[in-house]
Amino acid sequence: MSEHPPAGESSGEVVAPRRLLGLLLAMAMFVLVVDTSLMNVSISSVVRDLDTTVSGVQSAIALEALVSAAFILIGSKIGDLIGRKRAYVLGLLGYAVGATAMALAQTLTAVIVFWAVLGGIGASLLLPAMQSLIHGNFEGKAQKKVYALVGAAAAIAAAVGPLLGGFITTFLSWRVGFVLEVVLIGIVLCGIGLVRDVPYTGPRTIDLVGAALSVVGMGGVVLGILVWQEGGEFVGVLLVLGALSLVCLAGWLVRRKHRGKTTLLDPDLFHSTMFRLGITGQMLQQIALGGTMIALPIYLQMVLEYNALQAGLSLAPLSLSMFAVALLAGNKAGDRRPSSIIRGGFVLLTIGIAALIPIVPRAEFGWGLILPLMIAGSGLGLLVSQLNNYTLAPIDEERISEAAGVNSASGSFGLSFGLAFAGALMLATLSFTFTSMAESSTVLPPAEQRQVAHVLEDDAQVMSNTQLEQLLVEQPPVIRDEIVRINTDSRPRALQVALLVPLVAGLAGIVTCLRMGRIPDPESHEPADST
Repeated sequence: MSEHPPAGESSGEVVAPRRLLGLLLAMAMFVLVVDTSLMNVSISSVVRDLDTTVSGVQSAIALEALVSAAFILIGSKIGDLIGRKRAYVLGLLGYAVGATAMALAQTLTAVIVFWAVLGGIGASLLLPAMQSLIHGNFEGKAQKKVYALVGAAAAIAAAVGPLLGGFITTFLSWRVGFVLEVVLIGIVLCGIGLVRDVPYTGPRTIDLVGAALSVVGMGGVVLGILVWQEGGEFVGVLLVLGALSLVCLAGWLVRRKHRGKTTLLDPDLFHSTMFRLGITGQMLQQIALGGTMIALPIYLQMVLEYNALQAGLSLAPLSLSMFAVALLAGNKAGDRRPSSIIRGGFVLLTIGIAALIPIVPRAEFGWGLILPLMIAGSGLGLLVSQLNNYTLAPIDEERISEAAGVNSASGSFGLSFGLAFAGALMLATLSFTFTSMAESSTVLPPAEQRQVAHVLEDDAQVMSNTQLEQLLVEQPPVIRDEIVRINTDSRPRALQVALLVPLVAGLAGIVTCLRMGRIPDPESHEPADST
């Protein structure tokens, strides 16, 4: 007999530990989401303290999401083989090491190795293991409540992350925020005894070729964009390699399935049109979120020269409206079709981003963005409330964990792509615009124009006017004023181009929803309530 009572049992002796376990799982999700929010809102402070560049920190943020996306399918399989509980613990420890490194880091290299790479691997183990543990430790209504609790924790982290991170960074240090992450992880690990492991009865072999193709495919695409962002070489080679690897992965999975061999993931999952459209919507939502959350913090901190707290307060309308609408839509959806709610989410998101683009060059304070941010946040809230349920609804119970892993991989890939592509477009536009305006300047002599072009070719980055003036302190006032003027005019244009990434993702989401609307909603595969 098991030492733990059945997951669905509701006796007084079991309810309290089960509730505590649900709370600890929600805390783990909170840490996972708030981690990136803290980095986004603290960009300028991290750049200053580590003596690095905005593009370098951007790359670290995108790389963390990239590693998570590239390894999440493998992480799901590793969890099957070593035990979901052990994978959950290892994922938390990976995050703890990354957060500890951030608290102690003195160089960008340490951030990339420990926070981005090790933390990303931790996320790739943590997310699928958490899905499996929820299914294995709870049943019926209790399971639905824990999923709602974990989803609410993610929404709360997205809502309070910028505010909490901004407050800590401004009045203490961004390093303190990562120390608090380690404390929360320690609390979660103290309750690991409440977790009952979920046995895996499937094949024990690993699809090594499929695993390699998934890493090279998703990693190659985003890495190519990151290399382009940093002005490196072989960008085309990396992008083509990534795309070809993804195509080869699809063909490999189908052929291996037909031979009756173990596959990294079951290609039959994609026979469901709803599942395909759902993971597409998930990816587009995360592309939009990633593009928005890399462009707006840079705008607030580098153009308006806000500190972290001011930037967090300015982003509050986006995160708080997302949180409020997600809760409201989850409770009040009623008989409305999920596809119609998702379509409304993409429409609101697109309208909000479209309204931001003309405001960016004209806004003189962050609260000037409040209305479009609330509209975009409301759209994201509708998407958060429905997309996961819509995507997983047609999947049989025995394959739900694998489907959830694919869903998480799609979202992680979308987030990393949005962060990397919006950042790369921003810097490429900045370089082009700055160089073009410098060459057409009647104030800058030809020697200065060539120097500007040479510097931007090797190291384009977003700078505040204060930082630029400090670099130009030895230049004649006329030259200094002209370069500052060019910087003032170039940055908003670059940020407008970066916001085209979430705008296009929103438009693509609307098109996807038109197809969703033509598909009848299936009956959900819910486990019977054991009470």
